[in-house]
Amino acid sequence: MLRVTKLTDYATVVLTVLAADPEAVMSASELAERAGLEPPTVSKLLKPLAQAGLVEGFRGANGGYRLSRPPASISLVEVVEAMEGPLAMTECSIHAGNCTIEDQCGVRANWRRINDVVVEALRNVSLAQMIDGVPPAPPDSPALPSRRIDLRLANA
Repeated sequence: MLRVTKLTDYATVVLTVLAADPEAVMSASELAERAGLEPPTVSKLLKPLAQAGLVEGFRGANGGYRLSRPPASISLVEVVEAMEGPLAMTECSIHAGNCTIEDQCGVRANWRRINDVVVEALRNVSLAQMIDGVPPAPPDSPALPSRRIDLRLANA
């Protein structure tokens, strides 16, 4: 089974709280309360999200965090990569030279294709869509029945 880590899942929850009111500046403790998470967990999430440029922090009595861009312009691939690094289904999906059988391996190209499909799927879902609960329809394709796909994204 493939799946995102718990921290990446929680980061998405925190970002959707911010996306629901994108102009608001919320403290880490307020975000924790609204997201239903522990304050230390939220504080741990905010650092990589800020380093990735997804949230911006403000100091002072009225300080806190807000999204750095509109929710429609932040994709899930950015969230995953902020929390876990470059998305890679296998070690060789991103970097060559990490595998002892690379020279005779016949599946690397297919894993890279699968990796590209997953990245593109995450790129096509925005925070705005996550709070609306509307799955994105691929351009120029008929509506398909909804299916659940369990994903665990490997750290690169």
